[in-house]
Amino acid sequence: MRSTDILQSEHRVIEQVMGCLEKIADQALAKGELDETSAQQGLDFFQTFADGCHHGKEEHYLFPMMESRGFPRNGGPTGVMLHEHEEGRQHVRAMQAAAARQAGALRYFACHAHAYVDLLRQHIFKEDHRLFPMANQVFSPEDQACLLDRFAQVEHDDVPAGMHEKYLELADSLAERFDVASDHGATVRCGHGKH
Repeated sequence: MRSTDILQSEHRVIEQVMGCLEKIADQALAKGELDETSAQQGLDFFQTFADGCHHGKEEHYLFPMMESRGFPRNGGPTGVMLHEHEEGRQHVRAMQAAAARQAGALRYFACHAHAYVDLLRQHIFKEDHRLFPMANQVFSPEDQACLLDRFAQVEHDDVPAGMHEKYLELADSLAERFDVASDHGATVRCGHGKH
């Protein structure tokens, strides 16, 4: 197993919740009312799982290793990905602010929800089809093993016990609530089990 296999597997879960976020935003505009519980659950997922856990693995371990193997940050692929991560954080903060105000903020929430989903779709495509294949070409088996160990460390040391599983279950719960297909199947958890 390669480190990028873990990240791609997590992408499938993130895409599932992106589909839910689109429906939350569309329903809010259609009904004139935000499903605050679902919106907060989705935002918690994006902030904690997608950004904290998934992007954390990329930013703290994958990207620095790529840079140490010759990929430049400035004007290079990791710099573009880091910029998009920050852009995504700005959309999440805007959605959180809109959800807290709710009155008169539905369009603002929906606008940022759709912009965030569009950004993430393009971002994930670039990582899956360009960035990860580039990394896999230059990483040695030892590099991959090191990254897998570091990803496992994120799962076991940097986040509370059971958090990863909690967010996988939340993703499935939201998908069921909003009738969004789950195609993440057996999500690999750092090579130490499957969901």
